[in-house]
Amino acid sequence: MVTLSNQSSSAQNKTTMTNPLLQRSTLHYQAPVFNLIKNEHFKPAFEFGFKKHDEEVAKIANNSAKPTFQNTVLALELSGVDLTRAATVFYNMTGSNTNDVLQQLDEEYAPIFAAHNDKIYLNSKLYKRFKAIDLKTLKGEDKKLTEVYLEKFELAGASLSEADKEKMKVINGELATLSTVYGNKLLVARKNGAVVFDSPKDLDGLSPQEIEAAKAQATETGHQGKYMIGLQNTTQQPVLQNLTNRASREKIFKASWSRAEKNDDGDTRETLEKMVRLRLQKAQLMGKKSFAEWKIQDQMAKTPEAAMKLLAEIATPAVAKAKEEAIEIQAIIDEQKGGFKLEPWDWNFYAEQVRKAKYDLDENEIKPYFEIKTVLEKGVFFAAKQMYGITFKERKDLPVYHPDVVVYEVFDNDGKSIAIYYLDFYTRDNKNGGAWMSNFVDQSHYLKQKPVIVNVYNFAKPVGENPSLISFDDVTTMFHEFGHTLHGLFANQNYVTLSGTNVARDFVEFPSQINEHAALDPTVLKNYAVHYQTKKVIPQELIDKIKKSETFNSGYNVTELLAASTLDMAWHSVTNEADFKPTLVFEDEALKKYGLLVKEVPTRYHSPYFAHIFSGGYSAGYYAYTWSKTLDYNAYDWIRANGGMTRENGERFRKYILSVGNSVDLNQAFQDFVGHEMQVKPYLDNEGF
Repeated sequence: MVTLSNQSSSAQNKTTMTNPLLQRSTLHYQAPVFNLIKNEHFKPAFEFGFKKHDEEVAKIANNSAKPTFQNTVLALELSGVDLTRAATVFYNMTGSNTNDVLQQLDEEYAPIFAAHNDKIYLNSKLYKRFKAIDLKTLKGEDKKLTEVYLEKFELAGASLSEADKEKMKVINGELATLSTVYGNKLLVARKNGAVVFDSPKDLDGLSPQEIEAAKAQATETGHQGKYMIGLQNTTQQPVLQNLTNRASREKIFKASWSRAEKNDDGDTRETLEKMVRLRLQKAQLMGKKSFAEWKIQDQMAKTPEAAMKLLAEIATPAVAKAKEEAIEIQAIIDEQKGGFKLEPWDWNFYAEQVRKAKYDLDENEIKPYFEIKTVLEKGVFFAAKQMYGITFKERKDLPVYHPDVVVYEVFDNDGKSIAIYYLDFYTRDNKNGGAWMSNFVDQSHYLKQKPVIVNVYNFAKPVGENPSLISFDDVTTMFHEFGHTLHGLFANQNYVTLSGTNVARDFVEFPSQINEHAALDPTVLKNYAVHYQTKKVIPQELIDKIKKSETFNSGYNVTELLAASTLDMAWHSVTNEADFKPTLVFEDEALKKYGLLVKEVPTRYHSPYFAHIFSGGYSAGYYAYTWSKTLDYNAYDWIRANGGMTRENGERFRKYILSVGNSVDLNQAFQDFVGHEMQVKPYLDNEGF
């Protein structure tokens, strides 16, 4: 006879034995067993993982022994292994290869994960144990880990009254659900926003390969004989710089701008309006005036005022430069007797003509030199070898989550294997927009774990034997995202919480932005910029033109970014709920207030599709790109003054920045590298302001 408890135990054992998410992967560095993982594995893995983690946390909180680093801090750090493994795979899949089942699970479990987090960080017993540990007895990573956990407890509200903790739990659950709803609606909006054209003439200016890809995309979605242009996640769309048909440009731009405000399943406005109110309530429950004040306190900026001061210092010259650029563009329109005033959908098309006139540089002239795999292997990988000595070997034996994904093993400068690296290049309608880096497995010396990393992009997939040619902006994106990968590859910490890219938002973009400069390093550029047909290296004449045009359109580029950053801060600096207004009204008034409502230069992200801040973790944090870029320009000036992108400077950057994770004070790490505090002047100088 089997007792009920034995039956339960037997069922649990069966779950763990048959569910690949509940077993440590035996593949290289615990790479996920994608060939075995199915939709139906996630729910039981979550349920088992929650239960086991609850038991582990309760054991730590109820331990009668005196609190120590080992029995409290380290114990919590090492808990929740099964849940972490399942959640890591799940959230990577919902971002890059989702389906209806995963989306439903995401909405179902978002508040459950939030509640689980609250169980830990609003646990009074657990918090008291952490507070009882004498930090003076600790040093190095042990001390830093304890400080980080204490900060997590305090930011979560561990010191609140029990009544306020209950309010916080409700708010957190609602916010988690709304964030997931926003993301899922945006996926619908992006898919529905794709623009269909009847004739290839509507797409004049695109290459034959791009037109062929548009036809294939239309066919795949049931529009036989037509042509479809899908939307990227930003306001401006890459095809607008080449389309000669003004009506087509306008149609695509307006489809992009209005994608998530159509009063349909993809309309996000009601969702985001609920979110900003709840975020304000959360911050005020914590005794802060605004959500931004609560959110930024553990970042490099420390206060919303410091973040806004930097944005304002750059905004004035950026807008002035954008207005100069607009005058140049209008002059070309008038010269061609266009008979119309410059609109946002005209900017990139005519800016390209200004570039050609000023620098004799045509994007279509340089694009044939940027074939995607050559850029990766002879550009991104080559630069990494030049600066850090690392090498890559393709691995076709490891399973992938989609046929487009490729896998590499990474080797350090001494030939030792250090990581597994996945790469997912092409856009799909079940993939979030944009580009990103993420970990499947985090580095940890204590756990004897090496990193398993993925870079995800949204480049257009070539049709048939056609090459995948990308713009120089896309090349820069590849180097940028691989900069995040380097940050993960060189992680050198004992504990996952302090490892690699687990750093402040306004620091995390710094390593990736530094790596962008490698794209134009002369040795690197000549190695990867090879014409896909003639196999000839890009001529020096074209290189000179690219370099001379580096600050081209910088007024526009910086202004659209600052507009988005300021919009984010505006939403999250409100101190009274009554000051919130309907989405479109609030956005217009906020941008006007800060001098960033420039008709021809729309914000990089319009609130209804600003995924970074409503479903991507950058709420009150989009300024981080500008803060990090300022760090980048300070550091790049130092690098240029000391010999450029050399191996010696690479090793120094690895030592002070890439390998330290969050184990040291990041402001100090930056100063150790450049020798001074961050200054705004290098930003203004490098952008040509």
